[in-house]
Amino acid sequence: MMVTQAYAQEAEIPADENAGDAVHVVGGEQADPTQGTHATTEAHGDDHSSDVFPPFDPATFPSQLLWLAITFGLLYVLMSKVALPRLGGILETRKALIDADLAAADADRQKTDAAIAAYEKALAEAKSKAQGIANETREAVQADLAQKRSGVESDLSAKIAAAEARIAQTKAEALTHVDEIAAETAQAVVSQIVGDVSTDSVRAAVAKVKG
Repeated sequence: MMVTQAYAQEAEIPADENAGDAVHVVGGEQADPTQGTHATTEAHGDDHSSDVFPPFDPATFPSQLLWLAITFGLLYVLMSKVALPRLGGILETRKALIDADLAAADADRQKTDAAIAAYEKALAEAKSKAQGIANETREAVQADLAQKRSGVESDLSAKIAAAEARIAQTKAEALTHVDEIAAETAQAVVSQIVGDVSTDSVRAAVAKVKG
């Protein structure tokens, strides 16, 4: 039970007033009248010390420092022997995983770059081959067309020459009959006009006119 200072002072007042007059007999002997005063003083001192919060009491500082050092030491040992090694192991494991992931990502990137380079090279080769094939095809088509055109032109020239020869032959044949036709026509006309005329004389006249 905590005794306040005011309560202790009230308790001292009747004790001091009766200190001179009170006589106590304990076991048939007279008691010292100052014993009550000493007891009251000790109680007052205890009551005064109980008013201070124990952590702020200077009398408890040595024990507090001792327990603080013990607690700090135990905490330091616990952290250095248990917690920090586990944290270090976790950090090392995570660092190893991150490094492995970065290495795998770099390897994948290199593979991707190599695949892209190979694709671009194959595409360039395909374009080059396609261009070459197109050029060869165009040249072959042009050569074929030129050959066919030459054949057609040669055939046309032969046909034109044959037609011209036939025309010339027909013209020559026609010209060979012109004299006869002219003589017959002249003979018929003259016969109608003057009477019968010999064929030889008519042909001679036609030849003379033609010449």
